[in-house]
Amino acid sequence: MPANRHALIRYKTIDACLRNRHRRWTLNDLIEACSDALYEYEGVDRILSRRTIQGDIQMMRSDKLGYNAPIVVKERKYYTYNDPDYSIMQLPISPQGLQQLQEAVQVLKQFQGFEQFQQLSGLVQKLEGQVYAQQRQSAPVVDFERNDDLKGLEFLDPLYRAITQKQVVELTYQSFKARQAGSFLFHACLLKEYNNRWFVLGRRNTGNTIFTLALDRIQQLLPRPEERYTPPDFDANSYFRDVIGVTVQGKTRPRRVRIRVNRKNAPYLLTKPLHHSQQVLEHNHDGAVVELLVQHNLELESRLLAYGEGIEVLAPARLRKRIAQRAKWMAGRYEGGQEG
Repeated sequence: MPANRHALIRYKTIDACLRNRHRRWTLNDLIEACSDALYEYEGVDRILSRRTIQGDIQMMRSDKLGYNAPIVVKERKYYTYNDPDYSIMQLPISPQGLQQLQEAVQVLKQFQGFEQFQQLSGLVQKLEGQVYAQQRQSAPVVDFERNDDLKGLEFLDPLYRAITQKQVVELTYQSFKARQAGSFLFHACLLKEYNNRWFVLGRRNTGNTIFTLALDRIQQLLPRPEERYTPPDFDANSYFRDVIGVTVQGKTRPRRVRIRVNRKNAPYLLTKPLHHSQQVLEHNHDGAVVELLVQHNLELESRLLAYGEGIEVLAPARLRKRIAQRAKWMAGRYEGGQEG
């Protein structure tokens, strides 16, 4: 990312020089201007090579970045724009490109919490400003689900760096069941988002059991670079293969879950499967019967209950009993009328 940012600074500097028609710019002048700009903005204290700036000019001339800059050399020595009104900062955007840019801005805005993306925050804001300036009062066409008030987002970037740099961290963590928080060393290996919440997976300092920790339950995180990082024996694809959500029941074998869904809800369940293993056993005017091969966990129950009366668990018996029991508890909440 720094290399790309440095290139953008050089392009912008070359553009500013060539738009200044009160001075004639040699290649050495452009080298000096770009070197000064990198020192000012990035603290890079070195003189750029002729090859680097010549490559930048060729890139600006090409259509690879959409510039097609009309850079010419006069008297075989001085660089300038053939069009005095040209600037890479004032490129027109087609309606199709404008829509794509707006969607890209919305996607980039979802990665808050990561330092790597925060470095782009200024650029994203500028892009968003240019999009709105051209679209005026137009409404956004892409809306992503997100929760800006979610606790624990401040730990995303430290955990990301700990994983990429293979560094042990000390976490102070309190689960929902624990009466008080505890501290332990943690070897993180994966960040995972599910249902608009973030989790980190890894192992404690002893043993190779994989733990899944919710970021909103972390109270403190301290880097422990003096500790030796031992990567967990972990493959995300195989680890989550047989589950819905993030809760994995050790080495528990997946069970075949058979569900009957009514006619009203069948289109939703068939077009958005609950799990990649979902297979349709029956489909008629009354609804459908589907089968999954998954572990029984809380996320599975929650997804099934979300369909309310629209589904019926046929098998296994344990899951059917559990859903029936929870449905009975919910019905009991509403018996006896409303208070007040």
